[in-house]
Amino acid sequence: FPAVGVNLFYFCIIIYLYGDLAIYAAAVPVSLMQVTCSATGNHSCSVGDGTKYNDTDKCWGPIRRIDAYRLYLAAFTLLLGPFTFFNVQKTKYLQIMTSLMRWIAFILMIILALIRISRGQAEGHPSMAQLSGIRNLFGVCVYSFMCQHSLPSLITPISKKKHVNKLVLLDYILILAFYSLLSFTAIYCFRNDTLMDMYTLNFTNCEIINVAFIRYFLGLFPVFTISTNFPIIAVTLRNNWKTLFHREGGTYPWVVDRIVFPAITLIPPVLVAFCTHDLESLVGITGAYAGNGIQYLIPAFLAYCSRKDTQLVFGSGTVNKHLSPFRHTFWIVFVLIWGFSCFVFVTANIVLSESKL
Repeated sequence: FPAVGVNLFYFCIIIYLYGDLAIYAAAVPVSLMQVTCSATGNHSCSVGDGTKYNDTDKCWGPIRRIDAYRLYLAAFTLLLGPFTFFNVQKTKYLQIMTSLMRWIAFILMIILALIRISRGQAEGHPSMAQLSGIRNLFGVCVYSFMCQHSLPSLITPISKKKHVNKLVLLDYILILAFYSLLSFTAIYCFRNDTLMDMYTLNFTNCEIINVAFIRYFLGLFPVFTISTNFPIIAVTLRNNWKTLFHREGGTYPWVVDRIVFPAITLIPPVLVAFCTHDLESLVGITGAYAGNGIQYLIPAFLAYCSRKDTQLVFGSGTVNKHLSPFRHTFWIVFVLIWGFSCFVFVTANIVLSESKL
């Protein structure tokens, strides 16, 4: 990338990571609030019963649900926020434990939903299509797209890459199978109006599963997994800020390096989470804009620039044996047009939705 392209790249990544942190900062307190607050006093069985609570409803005594949410948000910030001021290293065993918990939670949710459907207790009757949901579809797509973030670390250690395409294809088939199972069992098992933004909370109802440990495990699942990811993403965002403003051979004053950069990393997403805990909107907006750049625009421009650079370095007559079947410039233009169309469509959808309100 030229200098402008590099700056735009970092800007897009930074906005995306801010959205990530805001979603994570809201998701943990929301899960804790939903599990611990109950209008009936039965904490373990009333969260997923389809009852829609307002933020002004009581949680414990005079404390409202929104007050409980903000108390949890404050505790979350005080416990995990300080990690932003340091480096997070040697997270191997933490990541292994988190991955194991994810596998257990995904499999449990799929099995429980299938059992409910097989017993004829399914409540979902989804429509064939709903155009108003496309805005949030883009947001979800970019988080599904995150499975590609691990590709470099998967492919690099492989010394003989002869069969790497087949391995990656198998990997993506497995990912698609899990996404499909999780999504389709969800929309047929639960009514659309009772599906919660945090899907795990639908399984905290005694009618779904009567084992208290599983209910609490799924209800608090985001608390465990997101809490381990939050410091890593915060440190990544802080380092991106440093790289964006870094000048060759220059160093930052201690206050800027240790205080200013961590502060501008931590404060904005916490403020956003303090103002709203609408996870559906946060995911939709983050994915629709910053995610659009990461998923479509940046890769297309990067492919174009890297091909030009390759021709300059190796010459125009060099044949690359790893050429992609999408090597024609048409595909770059197509992706750019598609990305721009998505941007326009999502913006129009948001404007029209807000005007209706």
